[in-house]
Amino acid sequence: MTFEHLREFVELYRTGALHSRQESWHPDSNPEGRWRRFSVKDLLARDKASLDVFWIKDRSLTDLDNLPEPEELAEEIIEDLEAGLASFRDVLAAI
Repeated sequence: MTFEHLREFVELYRTGALHSRQESWHPDSNPEGRWRRFSVKDLLARDKASLDVFWIKDRSLTDLDNLPEPEELAEEIIEDLEAGLASFRDVLAAI
């Protein structure tokens, strides 16, 4: 992950200027907008007040005809897990 992955978030978060934050999400004009406001009432109404809020669909999950083979998916998962473990080992070594 690089700064480019977070650039939009940093720009929209507006540290120190919470009152000037504006949503980039809108159901009609920008359903792919990644910055969305949720009221406390809406969050508390969710099952167990879950903060797992998803409104952007992962298009890769809808193309079921072009899924990789299970073995390939398993290898990717293993690689990701090993990379994560290596990162944690680096953090542990640094502290």
